[in-house]
Amino acid sequence: MQFKINKAAIIHAKRATRKYLHNEFRDKLSQAKISVQLCALALLFAIIASLVIILFRLSLVWAEQYLHSDAIDIGTTFYDWRSYLPILGALLIWLLSLLGSKRYQRMGIAYVLHRFKLHYGKVPLQSAPGQFFQALMALMTNFSVGKEGPAIHLGAVSASVLAEKFSLPDNSVRIMCASGIAAGIAAIFNAPLAAVLFVFEVIVREYKIHYFFPIMISAICGAVSSQLVFGNIHEYDLINVIHIPLDHYPILLIGGIVLGCAAALFNFSLVKVTATGQHWPLLYRLLIAGAITTVVGLVMPQALGSGDLAITEAISEHPSLLFLIALLLAKMLATVAAIGFGVPGGLIGPLYGIGALIGAILALIISLLFPSVAPYIGLYTVIGMTAMMGVCLSAPLAALVALLELTNDASIILPAMFVTIPAYLVAYQGFNTNSMLLKQLDIMELGYKVAPLNQGLQQKGVRVLMNKRFVIVNDDDELLLEVLKRAAGRPVLVRNAKGVIEMLRLEIQSAEDTTTLSRQPMLGLPDSATLNEAYEALAPKRTGEVYIYRSDNQHVVGVISWTNLLQEIRSGQI
Repeated sequence: MQFKINKAAIIHAKRATRKYLHNEFRDKLSQAKISVQLCALALLFAIIASLVIILFRLSLVWAEQYLHSDAIDIGTTFYDWRSYLPILGALLIWLLSLLGSKRYQRMGIAYVLHRFKLHYGKVPLQSAPGQFFQALMALMTNFSVGKEGPAIHLGAVSASVLAEKFSLPDNSVRIMCASGIAAGIAAIFNAPLAAVLFVFEVIVREYKIHYFFPIMISAICGAVSSQLVFGNIHEYDLINVIHIPLDHYPILLIGGIVLGCAAALFNFSLVKVTATGQHWPLLYRLLIAGAITTVVGLVMPQALGSGDLAITEAISEHPSLLFLIALLLAKMLATVAAIGFGVPGGLIGPLYGIGALIGAILALIISLLFPSVAPYIGLYTVIGMTAMMGVCLSAPLAALVALLELTNDASIILPAMFVTIPAYLVAYQGFNTNSMLLKQLDIMELGYKVAPLNQGLQQKGVRVLMNKRFVIVNDDDELLLEVLKRAAGRPVLVRNAKGVIEMLRLEIQSAEDTTTLSRQPMLGLPDSATLNEAYEALAPKRTGEVYIYRSDNQHVVGVISWTNLLQEIRSGQI
C-alpha cells in the first residue's frame, strides 16, 4: 500500500511539474521580449517552411528541364508549341482554382500582409495547395511573375499553421508568421539579410527587437537550406559591376529622376488594370492575361518569365538601344497583364527585369553624350533593378541589400543609394505613388490599417497581465457573502446554473447604508488572446473585468480588469 501511495504521489508531482513548465512557457511567449523559447520555435518552424519552399523550387527546376522555355528562338516562335503555353497555363490555373473553395482563393504578398495585420498572421492552410500548384503552373507557362510571391505565402502558411497547432499565444503566432516569410524569401534568393529587411519594411512595417532575432534565425535557416540543395549561388554575380568615379554622380541623379517617373508609370498602370479586372470572372481575366502574354512572347520571347531573360539581354555585349526599348515595353505589358489580372506569382522578379532594362537603356543613351559611361552599363543595370523594386514595393533598404547579396559586390551601395533616393521622392511626392501591395489591398477591400494603441496591445498576450489569484465558486446564495469576505481582495467569480461566469461585488447603498451583492456577467477570452482583445471587450464601458480560460470556460486561469489594463497602457510599455 505504501508503494502505491508513493507511486501516485510521484505521478501527481510529475503532472504538476509539467503543468507548471507549460504555463511558464506560455507566460514567456506572451511577453513582448526576446526569449530562447521564441527563437527555438522560429528555428523549428523555419526548417519546415524552408523544406516546403525547396520542394517548390525543385518542382520548378524539374518542369523547366522538360520545357526549356528559355531556348525559344525569335525566328521559330510561331511554330514552337511552347510559345502558346500561357493560354494553356491560364486554363490550368482556372481548373485548379475550381478544385478549392472560393473562400481560399486569395493568395500572394498582399493577402499575407492583410492576414498579418488583422489576423495575427494566421493564413489558412487550405490556401496553401492552391498557391503552390497555381503559382507553379504560372511560372512553368512563362507568365511574367516572380517566385517570391508563392514563397512568402507558403512560408507564412507553414509557420502560422504550426504555431496554431502548438497552441501558441496570438502575439507569438504573428512573430512565427513573419519568421516563416523570412525563411521563404531567403530560401528562394539565398539572401538572408535582404529577407529580414523585406519582412520589416513590407510586412511588419515596424522595428521591434523581440521580432528581430526569430526572423533573423529563420532567414539564416532558409539561406542555409537553399545552399545545401542548390549551392551557394549569387544569381546576378555575372553582372559586370565597375566602381564608378564621383564625377559621374550628377548623371546618376538624372537617372534617379527617370527611374522615379518610370516606377510611378508602372505602378499607375498596374493599379488601373487591377481595379478594372477586379470584378470580372476569374476565367476571363486569366484568358486575357494568357492571350496578352502569348502575343508578347510571339514577338519578344525575352519578355517572358520572371525577369532573368530580360536581365540577360540588358547585360549582353553591345545591346541594341531600340531592341532594349521594345523589350522594356513588352516586359511591362506582360507583367501588368499577368499581375493585374490575377495570375498567381510575385512582383519582384519582373521588377528586376524591368529595372535592368531601364538601367541599361539609360546607360546607352547617356553614353551617346558621355562616352565614358559605356563601361558602366552593368552598374546602371543593377541600379535600375534596385530603384524599381525599392520604389514600387516601398522597400528601398530591402531592395539595396537584396542586390548587394545577389551580385556579391559591395560597390553598388553608394551609387544605388544615390539613385534610389531621388527616384523614391519623385514617385511618391511628385506622382503621389504608393506601395503596390497597399494599393492592391485597397482595391480588394482588404484591411491592413491598425491604430497604434491596438498595435501595441497586440504585442502582448493576456497571460502577461492576468491576475492568477482569484476565487471561483458555484452558485450558492448562502455562501457567496462568506466567500467574498474571506477572499481578502481577490476577485470572486461565480459560475451560475447556466454555466455563465459572473463577477461578484459587494456594493454599498449610501441612501440606506446597507450592502448588497451584485453580479456582473463577464466575457471570457482564451489564454492565447492578446491584450487588444481584452481592451476591445472592456473599452465600451471602460469598467469591468474579463476572465481568461484555457481550452474552455471550465478551466479559468486568470482575470483582467479595466483598471489593470489602463495602468499597463499608461505605463509606457505599450
